Amino acid sequence: MKSIPLDNWSIERAAEVYGVREWSAGYFDINSEGNLVCSLKFDNQGEPANGLPANDLKKVNVPLTEIVEGLQARGLEMPVLLRFENLLDERISKLNQAFANAIEKTGYKNHYRGVYPIKVNQQAQVIEEIARFGSRYHHGFEAGSKAELIIALASLNDTDACIVCNGYKDEEFITLGLHAIKLGIRCFFVIETPAELPIIINCAKKMGVRPLIGTRLKLAAKVDGYWNNDSGDRSIFGLSTAQLMDVVDQLKQADMLDCFQLLHCHLGSQIPNIRNIRAGVLEACRYYVDLIKEGVPLGYLDMGGGLAVDYEGACTNATHSMNYGLNEYCVDIVEAIAETLDQEQIEHPVILTESGRATVAYSSILLFNILDVTHFEPAPYPELSSLPEDTSASLKGLYAVLDVIAPRTLQECYNDAVHYRDQVREDFSRGQESLRNRALAENLFLAIMQRIVAEMPKVKRIPTELENLPESLSDIYYGNFSVFQSLPDAWAIDQIFPIMPIHKLDQAPTRDAILADLTCDCDGKIDTFTVDGIERSTLPVHAIEKGEDYFMGAFLVGAYQETLGDLHNLFGDTHVVSVRVNADGSFDYVRELEGDCIADVLSYVEYYPKFLSESFRSTAEKAVRAGKISPKERQVMLADFAASLTGYTYFEK
Repeated sequence: MKSIPLDNWSIERAAEVYGVREWSAGYFDINSEGNLVCSLKFDNQGEPANGLPANDLKKVNVPLTEIVEGLQARGLEMPVLLRFENLLDERISKLNQAFANAIEKTGYKNHYRGVYPIKVNQQAQVIEEIARFGSRYHHGFEAGSKAELIIALASLNDTDACIVCNGYKDEEFITLGLHAIKLGIRCFFVIETPAELPIIINCAKKMGVRPLIGTRLKLAAKVDGYWNNDSGDRSIFGLSTAQLMDVVDQLKQADMLDCFQLLHCHLGSQIPNIRNIRAGVLEACRYYVDLIKEGVPLGYLDMGGGLAVDYEGACTNATHSMNYGLNEYCVDIVEAIAETLDQEQIEHPVILTESGRATVAYSSILLFNILDVTHFEPAPYPELSSLPEDTSASLKGLYAVLDVIAPRTLQECYNDAVHYRDQVREDFSRGQESLRNRALAENLFLAIMQRIVAEMPKVKRIPTELENLPESLSDIYYGNFSVFQSLPDAWAIDQIFPIMPIHKLDQAPTRDAILADLTCDCDGKIDTFTVDGIERSTLPVHAIEKGEDYFMGAFLVGAYQETLGDLHNLFGDTHVVSVRVNADGSFDYVRELEGDCIADVLSYVEYYPKFLSESFRSTAEKAVRAGKISPKERQVMLADFAASLTGYTYFEK
């Protein structure tokens, strides 16, 4: 692993090292004071940019450090999940405007309707803002369960928006959707399995409602990326061509073919390669054409999700990146549909997409502080001349290696150091070496390794065995958060999230570190980062002065992370704060939700605070009777126990 050049450090260099201008889509940057800022553009009415020319917009930068100071003044300690409501609005605007521009550019003869998949982030603050702001674009919802459909029905007041019901649907699910249709809401039932159709038909006839029906296709087109099993013949979702034709025949028999209005396909989440998307659209269009010829009165084509987020900022077809932009994505979909259907003289359908990740990922940041640091650096050690004459040959060998380290001898010195250290360990296990001497040997070995790393930049070709040596000597920075609660995908699927300090960026980072969380788990760490445009196992960070707060942020965490998080070690939800930035550069703390206290998370696993307190009181009272503690000490213990139940599950000052 090559070291990051730190010469001539500047704000520009900081932006390059942390890739902030690549992965943030322009929403974050670094100001002249070295603080990370949220960067937003407003029109003259204080609304999001909406695609206006840059010279017609006002740019506002809000330092995250100012927001953190305000949080602390309000009694909210780290960690905090920070949401920018403006970024939700901005993403909805950009998506709808990009499709509107593509439709105008290509002469497409219909419109676009976005639907947000609730499963991506079901939090009420997120859903309410999408419903509120999205109403200007008739932005709807996708529901994959009865609970999500209830959220959609309670949140959506716009009858020009759509609700798309995916997932497996029972009678209760379908009944709820039919009530929505009665209310004038365009609520589509997407058939995932043939068993659903008879239930829809029976419920619709019983309630006297003409349902809106769609079918989900199993496209043959395969996609790149982690979720490629969502596509292809072995996809667990959707209908085969034979099942699709059976749906058509059953609807004809039930005199409900007019209800079949939507064709749906979903290639997968986070599709990094635009060629996959275009291939999928073209295949879906062929189904659309032939279904029209079968007499199916289709009018809606739902291309599902897949619009990616460039977590790495690399602009490639790698799993955590994307080789296209939003405008290209929209144009490719619109053009492919228009070109295919125009050849058959078929009317253009309403286009739907279910972009969730690209809508909400940018809006949320996990802010946390660093609690402690482990350095792998040698302690002062005695001169060889001060040791006893009977000092072992292995210890003397380690001292000898220290004196001959040079660029041309790195591999040899490494080999010798490993040999002598291992010999001391073996002698210790046989009782032939003291614990104090073993500690000295480990310290000398660490000193040798650090000197070898210091000489490595002088070597043109680093020996293969030494390439990962800097990584093995890197610091461990202990962050006040839980990977499993707040960044579960970093653990579960090796998702790369942009992580960086939010201040001191005008200073060169002089340390390399991995991040460890508060959980007692070897997987509770983050050791994969994108730095200077490449994937690395350590992150450049700043040395932390004693008594100094050092704040970091994990970005693009708005999609999936909150709902997927678990209670490993009973670390609960963090504080959540929603901020709205104003056109004059000020910002408002719109909502503050305190994170779980210890009593909350204990109740989740069926421990009840009242009973716990009574049990501890009984234990303390027995100690009083046994003379182990005084009644006054008992009262202090009970008060501390009660206070802990109401405390934050994370580290508190």
